[in-house]
Amino acid sequence: MSKPATMRRMPLIAHVDVNCFYASAERSFDPSLEGKPVVVLSNNDGCAVTRSPEAKALGIPLGEPWFKLAPRAKEWGLVALSSNYELYGDISARVMELLGRYSAWLEVYSIDEAFLGVKGTPDELLALGRTMKTAVRRNVGVPVCVGIAATKTLAKLANKWAKNNPAFDGVCHWDSVAPADRESLMGRLSVIEIWGVATRLTKRLNVLGIHSILDLSRADPVMIRDRFSVVMMRTVLELQGTPCIPMEEERIGRDQLIFSRSFATSITTAAGMRQVLSVYGQQASARLAKHGLQAKVLTAFAGTSHFNPKDTSYPSVCVPLPMPTADPVLLTRAAHTLLPHISEGVRYARAGIMVTDLRPTGNQAPLALFENPHEERRVGTLLDDVTRRYGRGSIGLGHAGIRGGPDWTMKRDMLSPRYTTHWDELPLVKAA
Repeated sequence: MSKPATMRRMPLIAHVDVNCFYASAERSFDPSLEGKPVVVLSNNDGCAVTRSPEAKALGIPLGEPWFKLAPRAKEWGLVALSSNYELYGDISARVMELLGRYSAWLEVYSIDEAFLGVKGTPDELLALGRTMKTAVRRNVGVPVCVGIAATKTLAKLANKWAKNNPAFDGVCHWDSVAPADRESLMGRLSVIEIWGVATRLTKRLNVLGIHSILDLSRADPVMIRDRFSVVMMRTVLELQGTPCIPMEEERIGRDQLIFSRSFATSITTAAGMRQVLSVYGQQASARLAKHGLQAKVLTAFAGTSHFNPKDTSYPSVCVPLPMPTADPVLLTRAAHTLLPHISEGVRYARAGIMVTDLRPTGNQAPLALFENPHEERRVGTLLDDVTRRYGRGSIGLGHAGIRGGPDWTMKRDMLSPRYTTHWDELPLVKAA
């Protein structure tokens, strides 16, 4: 077998990432936003979590609070939008479904990025990357960049290069770039730019004289393992072209589920907190049922704002459940054990629950005497099915079913229409 034929069949990895995902999703339905500086805000319209290239050009840092940006928004022509999670989730699903047509080996890594297993010659892979880029833009309306390499780490690095170098036109095949150019890029980029390396690790690497990605790629993997960890050793090997991080068909394997959010309006009564905990308990039940899991331990907690020096209260309770369960009644009842610890009149800024010790449903069948009627009737699954079909707030048990729009729910004053998930918010097209 000739060497070119062998290389042709070697699997490589394509990393596809949506550019400025939240802002791009908004622009896909509102073309008037093209060319304007756009920021998408976090929960309760707190701070900028996504910035369009035009907003970045204004020097707006990631995480900048909106109250600091608002006074100059008109001067800059800055458009601020609340996080439209329903829209972003649907756009993400459409992107991933489309990418799945180009490879049977697809790993959805996050809401805006995926890895694909690909094969072919360099020219064929570059053509495939351009085809995927064009297809996503044409069919979904969002721009993506594609990086192709022998390892996940190099594929993400190639993607970063494709985003920031117009010469690639959004698609970079790592091995098609001259080795001298690759080394020049890696030499210019700080080691903190590499996937999985955070600030603390960067400082420790700097002490060893490792400042750039090129320095890290030339390090001894065994030394890195002994000084740091096996995970960091894998990063070095991946930079050297040895695949060490396998493709995953599904990223579940979770040890816990957390449901928590800051309130738009502080809660000052146990009655208000009861409703919050009821909602979260039933959300936890639906999520557990969706993934075929049950929990053995529930922790409920609440807290005041760190910026409120008058009120300081951080109550929490840990409740061992009588048996592994996803029953919304049992989970809600366990969450309510926090209520005696809530102080009336104190302004609570957030609350939440966490379920842990998760195990597959049916892994431990209870004795007939302890069987739960709600579990048998699959109430958790029912809640999840109705919520997905009719939207959050369409169904609830007890206090979680009280209608009337509680004022503690997330503040989204600049929310765009949920174009693809709500019938009454579908876009209208008028033909002349």
